[in-house]
Amino acid sequence: MHGNLLTPEHLLEYLKQRTKEDWLIGYDSQNFYLLVEQFLIQLTQLSKEKKSPNILIAEEDPYQFLAALLAAVAANCHVFLCNRDWQQQEWQQVFDLVQPNSILGKSLFIPSSSSLNLHKRQMTDDRGQKIMIPTGGSSGKIRFTIHTWETLTASVKGFCQYFNIDSVNSFCILPLYHVSGLMQFIRSFLTKGNLAILPYKALRAGEKVNINFSDFFISLVPTQLQFLLRSQPDWLSQFYTVLLGGAPAWQSLLETARKYRIKLAPTYGMTETASQIVTLKPEAFLSDNHSSGQVLPHAKVTICSDCNERLEPKQTGIITVEAESLFLGYYPEIARDRKSFQTDDLGYFDEKGNLYIIGRSSQKIITGGENVFPKEVEAAILATQLVTDVAVIGLSDCQWGQVVTAIYVPKQKSLSSKELKIAIADKIAKFKQPKYWIPVENIPRNQQGKVNYQQLQQIATNQLGH
Repeated sequence: MHGNLLTPEHLLEYLKQRTKEDWLIGYDSQNFYLLVEQFLIQLTQLSKEKKSPNILIAEEDPYQFLAALLAAVAANCHVFLCNRDWQQQEWQQVFDLVQPNSILGKSLFIPSSSSLNLHKRQMTDDRGQKIMIPTGGSSGKIRFTIHTWETLTASVKGFCQYFNIDSVNSFCILPLYHVSGLMQFIRSFLTKGNLAILPYKALRAGEKVNINFSDFFISLVPTQLQFLLRSQPDWLSQFYTVLLGGAPAWQSLLETARKYRIKLAPTYGMTETASQIVTLKPEAFLSDNHSSGQVLPHAKVTICSDCNERLEPKQTGIITVEAESLFLGYYPEIARDRKSFQTDDLGYFDEKGNLYIIGRSSQKIITGGENVFPKEVEAAILATQLVTDVAVIGLSDCQWGQVVTAIYVPKQKSLSSKELKIAIADKIAKFKQPKYWIPVENIPRNQQGKVNYQQLQQIATNQLGH
């Protein structure tokens, strides 16, 4: 693979070589090269005027977006990948944080209080070109993780070694500003693979791409997998591998994927690690392995206690990550000598090195002195097959500390909470069973399928008067 392409000369030279291939399915690779050149002229001039300028990329067209990214890297600009669908509040956050020198993307909202080419915010270590990838978490507040071409390249190398492949063909339906979409492009670009881009909306509308799907990886979030299993399971089963990430998948969804013999590879990773660092291979998934899989070669995952002591297999603790693909910090703060990252996730390894995710430490509910993990309660409720979606949270309570509360989408409107209580009565311990049940039309989730917990708390407060 061609990872160390950090100078404009090397990047353009490599890209020019690829113009002889039809590697961008449905788009002319020569035109793509010319697009990169056009952006590079513009950004090189800006770089002469200002050292390492801050560039926001929010191009609507995916090829314009990717061309702008490569040109910005080649021109030694600090790149901020943006979602052009952000609303006024989000854009205001971004402008206040980044203070950009230039924006690539037409017809964007620009806050009236903002102007370009002013004094940009400085990173704590401004040496070397950086790539900022947005992450919203569950709070909705936008943060940018600081990456470099090297951290993204390390992620690709680990991916190729783990799957024992030299070239990665990607069928991308995920947004390119998000790490899940971005890394599909980087993998195919660096490994001389092919890339097909079809936005999820277009796929749902019935648009097709004429390729041999058995040669391609596709990446999905759980809600997309659910839709495709209902509408096009035979089509999905053709893919070489279906990578699944973005949010925890529920057990019934995974069982349906097994039923259709989907070559599914559930992954564990995050924006901070430039996508997956743990993956379950399809053959293991189809053999009824229910873990998140094994650690990829470029990463090291340790289970630690609250006192930061390393725990043995089968002991649950905090998932701590070391990786060549690890981010440098959250913009504008670059962590000094960052070697590891303590996640908010709890899990354990079995004796074979398979990782099991228990849930989020910050979402752990303590009720009457007992620990309750929402994921376990949600799994029990989903297993009843009486609901289509559910999220479990803890609400403050003066007697119990917190009380377990289930917010759910019933399959039938006539479903009563009493029926649900009875259905899970012998499935989980009594202290884990929800005290409050709140039916809703849908669970608030973002594009990746992650639950918006702030909104859930608001729903529960409004319903119960807490």
